Amino acid sequence: MYKYFKIAKQSALSAGKILKDNFLKQKKIEYKGRIDIVTNVDREAEQEIMRIIRKHFPEHNILTEETKTTIDKNIEYCWVIDPLDGTTNYAHRFPFVAVSVGLQIKGESVIGIVYNPILDELFWGIKGEGSFVGNKKICVSQTNKLSKAFLATGFPYDVAVSKENNLDHFARMIMKCMAIRRAGSAALDLCYLANGIFDGFWELKLHPWDTAAAMVIVQEAGGKITKFDGTEFNIFDKKIIASNGIIHQQMLSVLNEK
Repeated sequence: MYKYFKIAKQSALSAGKILKDNFLKQKKIEYKGRIDIVTNVDREAEQEIMRIIRKHFPEHNILTEETKTTIDKNIEYCWVIDPLDGTTNYAHRFPFVAVSVGLQIKGESVIGIVYNPILDELFWGIKGEGSFVGNKKICVSQTNKLSKAFLATGFPYDVAVSKENNLDHFARMIMKCMAIRRAGSAALDLCYLANGIFDGFWELKLHPWDTAAAMVIVQEAGGKITKFDGTEFNIFDKKIIASNGIIHQQMLSVLNEK
């Protein structure tokens, strides 16, 4: 497993350098939707990650946000990458951004790297070996009441036109918890949960590259991740709830209120 981790880390650090070097520079911004943007730096960082992975593991699948790739279902290894989680933050020089590199083997997430190069925070986890930030082992919080919980969430890009936009869940949850933050990077939100900063997180309409790496980090830190109905989550599910495990049922109850 270490040989895969080594390449995951190398690719995340290399892409992170690209993000950091361009952070204060003018970016070329394109709109994929009304508020869904991509920059030239996203694409440059993505190509760097793919170059490193393909150099060492040319036969592996790669699933990524900006580049269309062909997935061979007969191949057991699939890298799931987001070169820049928090593009809107990045475009506005708000330093809550991350490179996310995850590896699945036979459909199971086993390695996760989430790197914020601006704050120099490297979160990582390996299945069965724990989660870390840098060299420090991390674990989820012990908060046991939703009323004392510090939560995180996000809103989908179609928030202005879709009825399923998380505003209903947010309105209910804000009345039951201590506070909610919406910082703009699901991968980092999940890592902050793993590190005991946030006690819980939920979001709608995410993509595999948003969660593939971070879910390993959360689970190895002792956290719990499910769908909104409480059943097992996989990276292709659109609704995710994650917590320290202790307040999970309390969060589910609020999210499922009618």
